[in-house]
Amino acid sequence: MSVYRIIAPVVGSYRWLLLQSPLWSEISGEQKMDHFESIICTLLESKNYWVRQSFKVEISKEDKREIGKHSIPRPEIDLLGFNLSENRVLALEVKSFFDSYGVRFNALQEEFAIPQGKYKLFTCSSYRKIVIRKLKQQLIESGMANTETRIQLGLAAGNVCRNQEEEVREHLNSQGFVFWSPREIKRMVEKLASQGYENNAAVITAKILMRS
Repeated sequence: MSVYRIIAPVVGSYRWLLLQSPLWSEISGEQKMDHFESIICTLLESKNYWVRQSFKVEISKEDKREIGKHSIPRPEIDLLGFNLSENRVLALEVKSFFDSYGVRFNALQEEFAIPQGKYKLFTCSSYRKIVIRKLKQQLIESGMANTETRIQLGLAAGNVCRNQEEEVREHLNSQGFVFWSPREIKRMVEKLASQGYENNAAVITAKILMRS
């Protein structure tokens, strides 16, 4: 049964009320992350992407040796967005961080020889190259890409540490990465709602998650 209910439209927007237990404050961080990922999935689909969730990249023992970490688990891409007209794949890492400080600029600035931390694909170039190479190979072998397909890494964030949004954007964009900031995501949700998706479950959830 849904936790949320539309109460009343007010000047083109909506008031929302949590009706049932569990209360929003009692919902786990993992559940909020799942909700947020569903929102980003819906936004990608609205932009004509075909989407795959939780895509595991196969890496071999030789790859792990090259990475320098034999015990590293298989990399998992939160969302893969396939844009057929551009022959492009967006490999999107999704970080909600609603109950924390958010994405920190200095954490993304770090550069490691061996992958570690929350942003491995962004802060370890050797690891990133191997994962992107293996991802492309895997997609080609499964018929979902070809040798001309371009794979672009991106980050979608539900929360960014105060006053650091533009620094994060400039840093990621300078390396060729895509960045969806909380403000951009909110705007995309509002646009989607204005196009007749106001009762879409992801849009409703987004308005609650990202309420100011």
